[in-house]
Amino acid sequence: MVGYAHLYALRVAFSVVTSNVEAFLSEVARGLKPRADQLVDVVVHLIRSELPELWKYEDLATAVSVAVSGHVIAVLDLNEHSLDVTKVEALPAGIDVARRFARHGVPINKLLRSYRLGHAGLLQLICDEAAHLTSDTELISATVIALGAQSFEYIDRTSEQAVMAYQEERDRWLQRRLILINEAGARIGTTLDITQTAQELANVSTDHFADLVTVELLDSAFQEAGVEPTPASPVLRRVAQQPLLDGCPESEGGTGQKHTYPEESDPARAMATGQPQRHQITTSDIPGWLGVSPDYRRALRTFGVHSILLVPLQARGNTLGLAQFMRHRTTDPFDDDDLLLANEIASRAAVSIDNARRYTHERFTALTLQRSLLQQQAPEQPAVETACRYLPCGSRAGVGGDWYDVIPLSGARVALVVGDVVGHGLHASATMGRLRTAVRAFADIDLIPDELLTHLDDVVIRLQREEARGTDEISATCLYAVYDPVSRLCSLASAGHVLPAVVTPSTSSGDDPASCNVDFPQLPIGPPLGLGGLPFETAQFEVPEGSLLVLYTDGLIEDRARDVDTGLALLREVLAGTPTSLEDTCDRLLSTLLPSRPSDDVALLMARTRALDADQVATWDLLPDPAIVSETRRYASEQLSAWGLEDLAFTTELMVSELVTNAIRYGKPPIRLRMIRHTTLTCEVSDNSSTAPHLRRARTFDENGRGLLLVAQLAGNWGTRHTREGKVIWAEQQLPAIGTPLPHL
Repeated sequence: MVGYAHLYALRVAFSVVTSNVEAFLSEVARGLKPRADQLVDVVVHLIRSELPELWKYEDLATAVSVAVSGHVIAVLDLNEHSLDVTKVEALPAGIDVARRFARHGVPINKLLRSYRLGHAGLLQLICDEAAHLTSDTELISATVIALGAQSFEYIDRTSEQAVMAYQEERDRWLQRRLILINEAGARIGTTLDITQTAQELANVSTDHFADLVTVELLDSAFQEAGVEPTPASPVLRRVAQQPLLDGCPESEGGTGQKHTYPEESDPARAMATGQPQRHQITTSDIPGWLGVSPDYRRALRTFGVHSILLVPLQARGNTLGLAQFMRHRTTDPFDDDDLLLANEIASRAAVSIDNARRYTHERFTALTLQRSLLQQQAPEQPAVETACRYLPCGSRAGVGGDWYDVIPLSGARVALVVGDVVGHGLHASATMGRLRTAVRAFADIDLIPDELLTHLDDVVIRLQREEARGTDEISATCLYAVYDPVSRLCSLASAGHVLPAVVTPSTSSGDDPASCNVDFPQLPIGPPLGLGGLPFETAQFEVPEGSLLVLYTDGLIEDRARDVDTGLALLREVLAGTPTSLEDTCDRLLSTLLPSRPSDDVALLMARTRALDADQVATWDLLPDPAIVSETRRYASEQLSAWGLEDLAFTTELMVSELVTNAIRYGKPPIRLRMIRHTTLTCEVSDNSSTAPHLRRARTFDENGRGLLLVAQLAGNWGTRHTREGKVIWAEQQLPAIGTPLPHL
């Protein structure tokens, strides 16, 4: 019974003490309320002295002061009215502070420390006030204990709600950051243009977290392919800046300018180390290390730039340049989260810039190779007047393998060639060069069009086997046409290539170019090169003098925005009003059919046909009798006299004698001699034998074998041309005088 009585007495005493403490705390709180502003100032000063970094954010500093004021009033109310601390809720001002901490990227431990500092400071002020109101040490001790227990519960409940608000805001910020990074991935690198990609980086950044952005690339990043950029001698070229508003600092600098950062400067160190940097500056120390003009630095001071991020642009282990992000419109400086975000966006942009740089280098190399392999200037020849164009594609696929060629042939004829290698890039350009070389080699031996394409088909098949590229097989198309100005016949064969357009002058409307007739001949088209085993066919049609042969690749008429029929209709419309100049016609065709950058390469070859006058060609049918040889010498001499070329009589008679003798001895009738005067003098002897003569060096006592050797020494050029019926042996001589009249055109 004694124990229970003692316990009861203790409970009564505790109840009395508790009641006394609550009453005492209520009295202390009432006494402090009139001085609440002073308490707020003391607590704010304490927090600022312990966490000065919070005061660099103006809005956060203001919000902390408001939250402390609400916190002081809430604690005083809690004690004045003896409220239940377990039902206390965090104040809206405290929740707002927590959210601002999250927005500025301030770590959560700083938030919790500010809570503890604020409450500890207020608790100390209340205890000091209590000590002034009573000298009862037991009451003061009980009061301190009660305040401590109250503080733990108060801080736990309010900080828990603040942490939840902080995390919610942080999650929203991270989600916005993820959205921004995804947006940057979609907006940056839309093209393979270095300058455009850099400008896209600047645009995305100023839309979200920076006021001014400049992007500078190492000048070595624009050098030839195979040379990687290096920051060892960091000459930078500004390629992008945003925003482009009148009077803004970056408009003072301008794009395209080059400069070098001093080695001791922060930008140079950032590029050398590859580490992004964050700097806070004042108007008095706008850095000279920015490496810009004095006008630019003055503009920075005028606009009050106070915070700068320096982010090196790195991709695949190489430093490409530097991006600078600046703030001046808001007072908030860049924080660590902004630095991470800028670094993430810049890293993605750097990869896109490097892709654009490598693509530009490869495209330039392929285009240089392509143009070097194309015919630079059409050779002079009497058969046609030519004009040509090559237009590389503007898509990411790169330069293709389109080509054209004009090849003079024997007998005043000319070969017109257009081809297209499937694919793009260096490989397509190199393959194009090999095929063009093969075509020229086959043209030198005067193969007819279908036979030439058959041999070219074999070349492509051999290339496929040699390269062993798996499923990436080599394929090409080719159109080979031969025009003869004597007969005005055009012979052509196509290996999967689009047929030419033929523009003939109208016979009813005089010389009016608007009355031209445009036809697309319906001729057989063989399979593309590289399939093998399928035949090609040569077609012939007569072309009036002054007609226009238009050879092109499919990129001229095919486009994603229109079908082939529409392209052909536009082609017909332009050609129907063909002006006199072929160069103007080429330009009109390209501007009409390809107003923007083409999606595929385009090769265009236009040829206006000429015809040799009857007095420029002489033909004799010869009997297969050795006695006719002397007659042929006389025919040749008389014809040369008629042309005013008596100086060539001796050599011409000698060559004609040897060629006719060989035809009579080894060939088959009918035998024909033909002489053609154009830019050169050509002698041709044809017969119906397919046996070709071979040049050999006769020994001392040989009776034969000197004829062709003699012809080869006297002629500037000679050769054999096979026909369906037999062969033609020809020899050419240069006209003796520069003033010799050219063919009548």
